[in-house]
Amino acid sequence: MVSLTAYDFRTAQLLDEEGIDIVLVGDSLANVFLGLNDTYEIGIDEMVYHTKAVARGISHALVLADLPFLSYQVSVEEAILNSAELLKAGARAVKLEGANKHTLEVVERLTEIGIPVVGHLGYTPQSVNTIGKGKVQARGEAEGRDLFNEARSLEEAGAIAIVLEMIPAELAAQITKSLKIPTIGIGAGANCDGQVLVIDDVLGRSARELKIAKKYADFSSEIKKAAQAFSDEVRDGTFPGKINSF
Repeated sequence: MVSLTAYDFRTAQLLDEEGIDIVLVGDSLANVFLGLNDTYEIGIDEMVYHTKAVARGISHALVLADLPFLSYQVSVEEAILNSAELLKAGARAVKLEGANKHTLEVVERLTEIGIPVVGHLGYTPQSVNTIGKGKVQARGEAEGRDLFNEARSLEEAGAIAIVLEMIPAELAAQITKSLKIPTIGIGAGANCDGQVLVIDDVLGRSARELKIAKKYADFSSEIKKAAQAFSDEVRDGTFPGKINSF
């Protein structure tokens, strides 16, 4: 499975036309789209707004939307209401991080009422203040065993898939082999059932350089070239020409 993030209508439409399986409205929009420092700085209102925009551009792909920080951790009831808002906005499944007792209860309850849930284990950006920023998770044997068990627990709770982020490739392969539901990797090796990346990293539109990502285009340079060319033509009187005028 192939998954990319999108935060606006036109990007979503283009990804859908190219056969991307899952278009993720990730809370990564906080960093790469809104210029904030961390994913926990946005709430459900921002996620609903961008989910609506993305959903308008989708005809075939699964629209998956992140439940943002504190939209599901406070209570099961709030998790249900916020998930329902994302579904009404056009999502067909929601994603949440972690696998503690409360989170598993949320997954079970959402599944019971017909809201598909994707789990997220390993490096969980909403927990950056406790796990550290950009650190590979579950390197040790005990930590790996705990994460393995968390994945099994999410499956048992009803999750339809699990994102595995920044964990050793061997561990990701073991988890993938043990589960009936698919895994989607990001910085977790090639043996997951699918891969996901942030669209801005793929397009070279982000200033950040990440080991787990790959730049397939250089939109930053192209945007600068186009802006410079337009600027030059306006200043020297070339634009607008007769063809652009009435």
